[in-house]
Amino acid sequence: MGAKNLVTLSKDFRKKFSGAPLTIELVPRTCWFSNVRDHVRPSEWDKLRKESYEKANNCCEICGGRGKQHAVECHEIWIYDDNRFAQTLKGLISLCPKCHDVKHYGRAELQGRGDVVKAHLTKVNGWTNDQTNLHIELASQIWIERSKHEWHLNFDWLTSKGIAVKPKR
Repeated sequence: MGAKNLVTLSKDFRKKFSGAPLTIELVPRTCWFSNVRDHVRPSEWDKLRKESYEKANNCCEICGGRGKQHAVECHEIWIYDDNRFAQTLKGLISLCPKCHDVKHYGRAELQGRGDVVKAHLTKVNGWTNDQTNLHIELASQIWIERSKHEWHLNFDWLTSKGIAVKPKR
């Protein structure tokens, strides 16, 4: 499948699930281990995540819940340009561990928590099992196609805040 089909897949995914409060965001394999925390000083990451937690009043910005071990976790919001293969950081959001697991469904599945995470996705969105399964299937297809490409990382959101970025790749 070429880039055009990837673009079509992505558009169909956004169209079908644009109203859903919670969606799966599978990071392309070629972008694994390339997150904000690894590209900024530890003190900057701590400042960013704590600001996110405070802004959200230490509650999940999607479902309003809180985790037992960690009330919330900081999640990066990325936008993918499937024509130019650019992954652009657009911000940070505080999520409860369950919603954060949904965002990283593939990792949760590998760790044996797929059924619990799938149930949370279904509940938060008020979906049927068929709707959830379709969402997972389409997210997986996009992940497969995106993983065939090298992605350029765009950290302009950070640099516009005066944060120095040290690219890893």
